[in-house]
Amino acid sequence: MARNVLAVIDMQNDFIDGALGTKEAEAIVDKVAAQIRDFDGEVVYTRDTHSEGYLQTQEGKRLPVSHCIKGTEGWMIRPEVSQALVGEARIFDKPAFGSVELAGYLKNMPDLESVTLIGLCTDICVISNAFVIKAFLPEVTVKVNADCCAGVTPESHNNALEAMKMCQVEVVGETKND
Repeated sequence: MARNVLAVIDMQNDFIDGALGTKEAEAIVDKVAAQIRDFDGEVVYTRDTHSEGYLQTQEGKRLPVSHCIKGTEGWMIRPEVSQALVGEARIFDKPAFGSVELAGYLKNMPDLESVTLIGLCTDICVISNAFVIKAFLPEVTVKVNADCCAGVTPESHNNALEAMKMCQVEVVGETKND
């Protein structure tokens, strides 16, 4: 039996209406929750996870905005998103943009047919995870639902979608964010 996985990327408060939130991120919350409720397959989540020393990290020096500090309200997955799934879900805490742990989990999944990614930010963590998964599983269909993603800016969202298409990631539900 073929298996399909929905990977919900970093739908955390800090990326929605917190430290790094955007109106585009706020606009996809209900769509993401609906996609989770309607998905026929396994749903997994990633959670951007930093410590109090974030500003001293390489990422923190380039993006000097404390966010997704483990245990804070900003680090939590948005309630509408986490509550959309009935039952338990595997959560992958990740200190970097892409999750090698998620890709390894998927690689060990028998009969995996497709992985669909949704969430935040299209141009940073969604694209990174799509490429890591594609590297681990070059023969598995990797999709991104553009209507359930938002980038740092509408332009960078659209650029990321185009880059993913070039690397054989299937972009579905595409609506340009302008």
